[in-house]
Amino acid sequence: MKNYPPEFKADAVALDEARPEATIRSVAADLGINPETLRNWVRGAGVSRPRGRRTREPALPPAPPEAENAALRKKVRELEEEREILHKAAQYFAGKTRW
Repeated sequence: MKNYPPEFKADAVALDEARPEATIRSVAADLGINPETLRNWVRGAGVSRPRGRRTREPALPPAPPEAENAALRKKVRELEEEREILHKAAQYFAGKTRW
């Protein structure tokens, strides 16, 4: 049984929360951990939300440029957070494999 540092667990849960369209299985695969392990961490953190594929929503009228820019900035922040979490995970696992 592997021991993961609390930082890694918190980052994994944060990544799962940041990707509502993704399944626990896909997030766990991205991090290289068992899906049940991630599921337990998410439950332990008290996070609950619907999972799985979303149904297609009806098309909305185009948003004004300011609203679109704000939405794009939010998406950029989310993607940067995900990248940072994956980077930390890669560093963690790279450190574990060295003798």
